[in-house]
Amino acid sequence: MLAVLLSACSQPQKSASPSAPQPLRAVASLAVFPAELPLLAGSAPHRIAVTATDKDGFELPAPAKLSSDNSAVATVSADGKVRPLAAGSATITAKFAGKSASVKVTVRPGAGDLQSPSVADGAAGRRLQVAGTGPQLSFVNDVLPILSKAGCNLGSCHAKADGQNGFKLTIFAYDPRADYLEIVKDARGRRVFPAFPEESLLLTKATLAVPHDGGLRLERDSEAYQALVKWIAQGMPYSRTNEPSLTGIEVFPKERRYRREAKQPLLIQARYSDGAVRDVTELAEYMSNEKSLVTVDDEGVVSVGKFSGEGAVVARFLGSVAVSTVMVPSDRVLPAEQFAALPVHNDIDRLVYQRLQKLGHLPSEGCTDAEFLRRASLDTVGTLPTAEETIAFLEDKSPDKRAKLIDRLLDHPAWADHWAVKWGDLVRGNPSRVGVKPVFLMDQWLRDSFRQNKPYDQFVRELLTAQGSTHKTGPPALFRDKRTPEEAGGFVSQVFLGVRLECAKCHHHPSEKWDQKDYYQFAAFFSGTRRKGQGISAPISGEPEYIWATSSVAMKHPVTGEDLKARAPDGPEAVIPSDRDPRAALVDWMVQPENPLFARAAVNRVWAQFFGRGIVDPVDDFRASNPPSNEPLLDWLAKDFVAHKFDLKHLMRTILRSHTYQLSSEANETNVGDTRNYSRSYRRRLPAEVLLDAVAQVTGARENFTGLPEGSRALQTWNHKLGSDFMDAFGRPNSSAECPCERDAKPSMVQALHLMNSTALNTKITASEGRARLLAASKATEDDIITDLYLSAYNRRPTDAERALAKQAFTGKDTTRQSAAEDILWALLNSAEFVFNH
Repeated sequence: MLAVLLSACSQPQKSASPSAPQPLRAVASLAVFPAELPLLAGSAPHRIAVTATDKDGFELPAPAKLSSDNSAVATVSADGKVRPLAAGSATITAKFAGKSASVKVTVRPGAGDLQSPSVADGAAGRRLQVAGTGPQLSFVNDVLPILSKAGCNLGSCHAKADGQNGFKLTIFAYDPRADYLEIVKDARGRRVFPAFPEESLLLTKATLAVPHDGGLRLERDSEAYQALVKWIAQGMPYSRTNEPSLTGIEVFPKERRYRREAKQPLLIQARYSDGAVRDVTELAEYMSNEKSLVTVDDEGVVSVGKFSGEGAVVARFLGSVAVSTVMVPSDRVLPAEQFAALPVHNDIDRLVYQRLQKLGHLPSEGCTDAEFLRRASLDTVGTLPTAEETIAFLEDKSPDKRAKLIDRLLDHPAWADHWAVKWGDLVRGNPSRVGVKPVFLMDQWLRDSFRQNKPYDQFVRELLTAQGSTHKTGPPALFRDKRTPEEAGGFVSQVFLGVRLECAKCHHHPSEKWDQKDYYQFAAFFSGTRRKGQGISAPISGEPEYIWATSSVAMKHPVTGEDLKARAPDGPEAVIPSDRDPRAALVDWMVQPENPLFARAAVNRVWAQFFGRGIVDPVDDFRASNPPSNEPLLDWLAKDFVAHKFDLKHLMRTILRSHTYQLSSEANETNVGDTRNYSRSYRRRLPAEVLLDAVAQVTGARENFTGLPEGSRALQTWNHKLGSDFMDAFGRPNSSAECPCERDAKPSMVQALHLMNSTALNTKITASEGRARLLAASKATEDDIITDLYLSAYNRRPTDAERALAKQAFTGKDTTRQSAAEDILWALLNSAEFVFNH
């Protein structure tokens, strides 16, 4: 395999012209992975990987010369396979282009050669040699990886709900014992034949010696096939005595800068509880999270495409996950002086620039005052500035006027309503299930919490440890809605820790380390929650339900029946005193400064609201296979958030004051393809409530909502049953779905048609008390009317070209000042500049 890897590395990169020779680049450094290699004498060979880098940090082909200084202990082949022979130590040295690097090999006494005999031997001879050669193989550590790599336990194959042709495996091998029994014991053991291993149905099907609907899965001359033959000949052991367990895997290279159309073979090393390591490159499964940028084949060879950007290649082996980050900078090398000259308002800018410099993206210019006023107002308080506020801000010559605006916005009365709506999406229950009154009380509690600028840790504690009547305070409604420990656990892990454990409810998470035990151990924190009263409320009034907690933690593993202790993801098993609410113990762990998840999940969610994309995106999907686009930035934000006592306004002020937030949305030639590193402001459609309030404000015709006082804003609605075709069209979530409710921020044809054809919108534009009619009836000139409409809708004055075009609306046949003003207003409301924040 390594011969293939080194061959792939040594292939010259494609140039812009097929006939142009690849320019030679000087080697700046040489590296070998792993730096240390502990092996057992007689165990399988372990590859080493040699890579070179040039002065710019790019990978280069490195067909190095390899040698061992103690061939009695370990030898190394030309293709990089280190074979441990006897106890002792040796140093493997790689030399290339005047550079050298080495790896220390430590060999412990072993049990003999692991290698199967050659398949060129006769079948009978093979059976005798295989059965008596080397240590015993294990179903868990040796056979399951082969079945997983072959795809046998995928949902499209034998892991279907009913299996395939009478043979059923658990998906992603989440229950090894059940898989073992299915192979060895089911159907009277017809799938394995220890006396003649190669005649086993398990192998004849996989090699197409007999018909197999799944096609060819194993080659007869492969190492995987030989290992299965050997395991069957040994009597199909489930595990070895004192068998070490897998503790994790490591990928090389972990992070690398590549030139376009480069190739890089990965090396995957598994680590075990006894300190042993194993090369599992051929057994690992691979996927790319950005296939347009980088692809990876079944053998772990990474192929970079023709575009610059950043992606991640995920390697998975027996539930362990490792990620190799692929960076493909722009071909243009940007001088460091350009980045040094950029404004730095706080550490956000410093960390963003560091990332952009690596990628070759120069940030866009700063936004104009008009753009900043509109953007910051919509993001922070969900409200358009008025024409008067816009004029005052644009004419203000104070050098600190943006900082003053930020402070005013954070003290604005609408701030609490705007952020309560966002959190309502996450925690609001279905009124048909929870009842109208509990949903209303939850909404009021959210708004009051934000009015107080309640510290985020206190906010979460009050919510997750709620007790009492669902008809007296808001937080108990959460546990009226999330009625089982599993429902509560899945909700809390996703919303407050950013970890989607739901995938681990039935099987091992397909792209993360979480398994069923993790899922049910987290749910155990909510197993002591008790209820009394009416469980499911009548839609209108209903009866209250009383929520309280006991110290009981009673949760069993659904497969093994094991009694589980409460444990948070990546946390220790909780010790809960007899008088302690387990939920409170969970919150105690969550809010610890060193917690790896809580603060990061919070700042990532807030960041996404201001930038349109989380540093981890989706915002509630933290996992190794979905790495942050800028991990140092995420860590700094989380530490700063904790250091300032979980103050949400401090976090928002820090973001708003950064130059990164204040960049223009206009791309330059270096960052036009960047969609995840914040080299410019990303345009994003306004949320439904914000857009409806903006329409009402610009037209001058208020919206009325059933059950709310006249003149109430859309940001004050608290229930999706308060009817609004407009908000439904623009993505208001329906809380009859299971929250947390995801909003679809993408524009759609329905939205465009609604703006163009809505009778309700047309009524607002033509309203007798509306802006268009009042302007037409005033003494304002045509220029004044046009300027007012632009200031109201766009928070800027029209350009000369826009003014000239708008004036044509007043010159049409049968046109009146009123109809012209209405036409201009209709056109502005139907534009992308109005519907999007930019």
